[in-house]
Amino acid sequence: MKALPVLKRAQPISIACSRRHLSSRESAKAAVSPDPESLLSFHWDTVPPTSKQRRHAEQFFLRQAPKILYSSSTFLNVPKGKVPEVAFLGRSNVGKSSLLNRLTGKNICHTSRNPGRTKTMNFFAVGGEDEEGSPGRLTVLDMPGYGHKSRTEWGEEIMKYLVGRRQLSRAFVLLDTMHGLKRSDEALLQALRENAISHQVILSKVDRLLFPNNRKASKQLLERHAESLQERAGSISTHLDALDVEGPKPLGEILACSTTASLERGHFLGINNLRWSILAATGLHEVRRQPPAVTSTLESLGPKPATGEVSF
Repeated sequence: MKALPVLKRAQPISIACSRRHLSSRESAKAAVSPDPESLLSFHWDTVPPTSKQRRHAEQFFLRQAPKILYSSSTFLNVPKGKVPEVAFLGRSNVGKSSLLNRLTGKNICHTSRNPGRTKTMNFFAVGGEDEEGSPGRLTVLDMPGYGHKSRTEWGEEIMKYLVGRRQLSRAFVLLDTMHGLKRSDEALLQALRENAISHQVILSKVDRLLFPNNRKASKQLLERHAESLQERAGSISTHLDALDVEGPKPLGEILACSTTASLERGHFLGINNLRWSILAATGLHEVRRQPPAVTSTLESLGPKPATGEVSF
């Protein structure tokens, strides 16, 4: 089993400037849409969520506070689970922990400017209890970062989890919007393909591109720099498609997020798009409907005598 490489200084990959376009219909829709979130997601194999679907995803993640389940430095010690799981991976200091704090609405992960702060696989329950009494309907993992100040054993245990965990629905790989793909990122993405692990690329810290020089977030600036963001997402997708690796390619959907910029108080850019993508990956995207009431039908049949047995 291939372990993730440990690189002290990850080198940027030269990516051709070939641009992967959205379909003309999608591009036209994005151009006229008043919803800024449509400018932060790029879909080749999937359909963008509607505003209603994004609200549903937000409610799912925020209806109850997330719970810390457990942490483990080795896959062997990870308890068995019953609910779907998603894992977040990325280079050290790419913003995984900050993103998960925004995703869940609580500061469940320690954040630090010093790389290598996350040293264990950390499991969090999200969405409230399910029908079987599990503490969450979904489990979200914060993984140790790779690259600078990482350790070989971390990469080995991460790959053991990714390959051996049956409940894993998708691995989300974070790339820094400004830095793009590095060799350590490519090594991980190749390993995911070789092992047929469902995965998707997320661009973090998108505010640095959309609102340069710490400028205040605005819809005008977002629209002005949206084309540059689309070019970066398309270039990354084209590069990954061209890799000479057997196995399923990453999902044809790249999302961009920010943990600091928002156009509406409390709604950080791209977070609800990501929430919806997680629900779609785990089969939790459908709104649960209560079964129809049968009281009136039973009552119409008249009262039944009370007994100590129940007939089926």
